[in-house]
Amino acid sequence: MADRVKIGMIGCGQIANMHLHAYQELPVEIVAAADIDEAALARAAQEYDIKHPVTDFRELLKIEEIQAVDVCLHNNLHAPVTIAALEAGKHVYCEKPIAGSYADGLAMVEAARRTGKMLAMQLFTLFSLDTKAVQRLIQEGFLGDMYYAKSIGYRRRGRPYVDGYGTSSFVQQKISAGGALFDMGVYHISQVLHLLGNPAIKTVSGTAHQAIPMYEDRRQNSNYDVEELGVGLVRLDGGVTFVIEESWAVNMGQPSASELHGSKGGVRLDPFSFHSTVADMEMDATFDLRGADLRWHRCIPDTDAYDSAQAHWVAALQGRVPLIDSAGLGLATMKISEGIYLSTKLLREVTGEEVEKASKSTAAEL
Repeated sequence: MADRVKIGMIGCGQIANMHLHAYQELPVEIVAAADIDEAALARAAQEYDIKHPVTDFRELLKIEEIQAVDVCLHNNLHAPVTIAALEAGKHVYCEKPIAGSYADGLAMVEAARRTGKMLAMQLFTLFSLDTKAVQRLIQEGFLGDMYYAKSIGYRRRGRPYVDGYGTSSFVQQKISAGGALFDMGVYHISQVLHLLGNPAIKTVSGTAHQAIPMYEDRRQNSNYDVEELGVGLVRLDGGVTFVIEESWAVNMGQPSASELHGSKGGVRLDPFSFHSTVADMEMDATFDLRGADLRWHRCIPDTDAYDSAQAHWVAALQGRVPLIDSAGLGLATMKISEGIYLSTKLLREVTGEEVEKASKSTAAEL
C-alpha cells in the first residue's frame, strides 16, 4: 500500500472536524467528504482543501482512489453507512460507539469479515500512556492472574445540551441510542476489556438512572430520554469480576479511577499507579511514563503507530502494523451496555446470550 493513505470523510460535523485536524499530522490525503449539511461540507472542503465535496455519501464511495472512509455520523447511522462502505470495497474507521445496538455492531463486524476489509473504531483510550504501561506490566508478569477490574467514568455535571454544551442529538434515543454508557462509558469499558484480553461476557447485572434536576426548558427542547448514570456488575470468562460506573451527572466528588487487580499486583489508571507487595512489604509506586515513552519511540520500531487511534489506523492501512481489534472491543462494550439496559428493565441479572437475542437494530434508514 502506498505510503500516503487516501481517505474519504463521511460527516463533517464537530467530531469530524477533530478527525480532520488530526489527519493533518499523518501521511493522509483527504480525497473527498460527504455531508447533507452543505454549509458544514463547504467549510470542511475549504479548510482542509478537499477536492471532492459531495452531499451523497454513495457518490464518495464510487471514487476508486479512496482506500478507506472515516464515518463520523450519529450512532444510528454508523451501521448502514459502514456496511455500505465495506461492501463498496473500502476499509472503515468509525467514530464511537460502534453502532446504536449490539445487533447493528455485529452486522458491521460480520460485513468486515465477509468483505475482507478492515474495520476500526475510534477508541483513544487504547493508546494512552496508562494503557501502554499496564500492557508492559502484564506482559512481564507483574500483575499475575487478573481477577477483578473497575471501569470508572466521572462527570459531576456534564450532560450534553442540558448542561450547556453539544447538541440535543446526544440525549435522544432515536438518534444516539444511549446516554452516558454510549457516549463516554465506551472509552473506559473498552480500555479495561482490552487490558484483560477481551474475555467473553458471561452475565451482566446493572441499572441505568436519570435523576438529577435540569433546566426544564432544556429538558423539553431536547426530548431527553437517556441515562445520566449507568452502573453494572459483569462476570467475564476466566472468573474475572468487572464493575462499571459511568456518570454524566452525579452528586459526588471525584471518585477513584479505573483499576485492574491481579494476584501479584494492581494498577490504577489516570493518574497511573502500581501497587504490590515486595519482600512482605506493601508498595505503592508511580512511574516516569513520559520518559519511558520517549525511550520507546527512540528504540522500538513502529512505536509511533500506537500514538493515537488515528495514527494506528493509518499505520495499519499502510501495512506497517496489525490492526488492534477495536471493533471487537466496541462490540463487547455494546453487549455490556445493552446488558445493563436489559437488566434494568427485567430487574435481574442477564446472560450474554440473552443480550444477543434481545438486541434489535436501531439503524436509521438511508
